[in-house]
Amino acid sequence: MTAWITGVGMTPFAKLVGADETSLVRDAVAAALVDAQLEPGQIDAVFVANVFGVGGLGQLVLRASALVGKPILNVENACASGTTALLDGVAWLEAGLADRVLVVGVEVLTGRFDGLLPIGAGDPYTSQGMTLPALYALKARYHMERYGTTPEQFALVSVKNRRHGALNPNARFQTPVTLEEVLASRPIADPINLLHCCPNSDGAAAAVLVREAALAPAPTSAPVRIAGSALRSGLRRAELGWNETTLRDTALQAYGKAGITAEDIDVAEVHDAFAPGELLAYERLGFSGEGKAGADLEAGRFTFDGDGPVVNSSGGLLSRGHPPGATGLAQVFEIVTQLRGGAGDRQVTGATRGLTVTMGGSIPQLETNACAVHVLSAS
Repeated sequence: MTAWITGVGMTPFAKLVGADETSLVRDAVAAALVDAQLEPGQIDAVFVANVFGVGGLGQLVLRASALVGKPILNVENACASGTTALLDGVAWLEAGLADRVLVVGVEVLTGRFDGLLPIGAGDPYTSQGMTLPALYALKARYHMERYGTTPEQFALVSVKNRRHGALNPNARFQTPVTLEEVLASRPIADPINLLHCCPNSDGAAAAVLVREAALAPAPTSAPVRIAGSALRSGLRRAELGWNETTLRDTALQAYGKAGITAEDIDVAEVHDAFAPGELLAYERLGFSGEGKAGADLEAGRFTFDGDGPVVNSSGGLLSRGHPPGATGLAQVFEIVTQLRGGAGDRQVTGATRGLTVTMGGSIPQLETNACAVHVLSAS
């Protein structure tokens, strides 16, 4: 059985003082339902992704909507919550539990945290002072020592994604930055500077999933097929080093289900919470050879006029912003928009297959809490 995405919607990501999850969900869901040409009563189940909100958030934010009374499932899987919820929705369709499901992710961070997001309570690495920037700095240092990757090459990720984000009206940052500005920004965890880091943000994104037998005969918006999905959780880091083994294995599983290879991907949304994360992902996803990612990026790959897949056409987390519960579905929004040919100035010419990669890492002792990969196809 095949699952299709027939509608997507999202709010702009921003720092919204006084924002609440209910209004953000309302706006994203309304846009997705209009796009899918469905009424709330035609939805069979709802999956709500969130990381830092209250228990039962899905029921709370939907209590006044026409979706009340439907099965509502709350999903938390660190920063991969949204794309985990998408996989759950697909599973319900494949199991025959529903014909149409709504998946929505939301997060409000403004006023909730001051500084770094909390991670790994009780984790031995965290108890010794590990933070997420430090974790990514260690990954970057390992790659630099082993392959000669340079600080400038990591900084080029931020330059590229801020240039892409300048074309995205939903992005929090819409102003390009130069290589010199990234390298001169405030140090955070060497070699990571401030402009290597994504901004905590508020926002929501949603998608409507329909099993093939329930597709409308002539939808206004072209449906996008979920060709292959995979989800894995990382093993203990002490057993793996810094090689991002989980990402490689998850991607290979998703490629296999879709019947494709890395060479078939035209556009990808990759988890770039910190710039080194994207560059290292090129190799684990099969876009670059081992140790070649920095040189490939420096040569102009992964952007609109370069070779290989365009990576983070939306601007990625670095430019679009990062509300953890909504991030994965914002990636889905971008890929669906690209495969429909509706991305405007940031459109990837001829894109027919896309990839989303969301990493959820809040237990530093593990390589990742969750890695979710989805392959989407225009047909």
